[in-house]
Amino acid sequence: MTGAAILIVFGGLPGVGKSTIAAEVARRLRAAYVRIDVIEVAMARALGLPEEADIGPAGYVIAYELARSNLALGAPVVADSVNPIGETRTAWREVAASVGAPCLEVEIACSDVAEHRRRVESRLGDPAALSPPTWAEVEARVYEPWPQAHLRIDTAVLGVETSATAICEAVARLAGV
Repeated sequence: MTGAAILIVFGGLPGVGKSTIAAEVARRLRAAYVRIDVIEVAMARALGLPEEADIGPAGYVIAYELARSNLALGAPVVADSVNPIGETRTAWREVAASVGAPCLEVEIACSDVAEHRRRVESRLGDPAALSPPTWAEVEARVYEPWPQAHLRIDTAVLGVETSATAICEAVARLAGV
């Protein structure tokens, strides 16, 4: 399936497999892939900021507009970010609504705490991320419950391929394909 304007919004803590799955879904759907980390790295580099600089909400605001412009062209969009609070999730829904596109919200988690920690601690430097968080930073991160998520994926149970297939099937149902 390609060519249908739909917004697939990902959320979840660092290290749960969110970006790996989001990228696979974007590849399968031939969707625009809007990743907050990429935007924030580009902003920091362009502005000559140190790696640990707090970009604030600017990365999300830019991502919302990139998503809106692609949706308005009729393209599917995968939005990849931690998406930790209700305010950002509401903003994504408003982006989709502003152009009459459906929105699928996908929360990625890893219920196996030891596995989640292993993933966080073994992450190699990602050129798209300013700096990988430590396990202590992941544990301390504010992450509000996401009661309205349409789909929840537990990567302690499902692998990348199975997760991506489940998400693409949900996209097809939502798009009426």
